[in-house]
Amino acid sequence: MSTLVDSPVSASYRDGKVRVILASGLELAFPVAGNPRLASGTEAELERIELSPFGLHWPKLDEDLSMRGILGGDFGQRPHRAA
Repeated sequence: MSTLVDSPVSASYRDGKVRVILASGLELAFPVAGNPRLASGTEAELERIELSPFGLHWPKLDEDLSMRGILGGDFGQRPHRAA
């Protein structure tokens, strides 16, 4: 099983959703409403998305999402459970 995750080449915010295009050409979108930090961001804060080989970063919101998490349906800020 491969542990490689497709890297983002483009990301944008519009109409309450973050849209991502991956190096493979796959396009996906997810709502910011599922992440408290993103949901509380201004339009300008949400539009400023930095890309890394492994995910997305919003500098003014201090939020990072990994592509592995996004592809697995985890859009951040899930409650953590004790082991």
